[in-house]
Amino acid sequence: MNCLSFFLALTLHAGLEGSYNNVHPHARCDVDNTVYGVYYNSEDSISAYAGQKYKIFFDSELEVGLVSGYSGAPLVPMARVKKDNWFVAPAYEFGPNSNWGITFGYEFKLE
Repeated sequence: MNCLSFFLALTLHAGLEGSYNNVHPHARCDVDNTVYGVYYNSEDSISAYAGQKYKIFFDSELEVGLVSGYSGAPLVPMARVKKDNWFVAPAYEFGPNSNWGITFGYEFKLE
């Protein structure tokens, strides 16, 4: 069984003050409801994550877990809601002017 898939995500960061990367190559392994992966994150670094996915309303999924590679802390919580290829996730800027925002994205599988 090969669980490895490759994706490319395009994102828009709303409500944040910083300048962020909007193109995210992504390798991912799905095993049952567990997800593992690595991606090029919004801060131009490599992130690794592990989490769980749950079916929710209207054939969408909620993914929750922990992710590394961000400047604010060694590990931070992650969450995103996916519907088909679209997703939305909370975003947080660390620092003296801490700020909440939201990330909208479209992710497609590379074949």
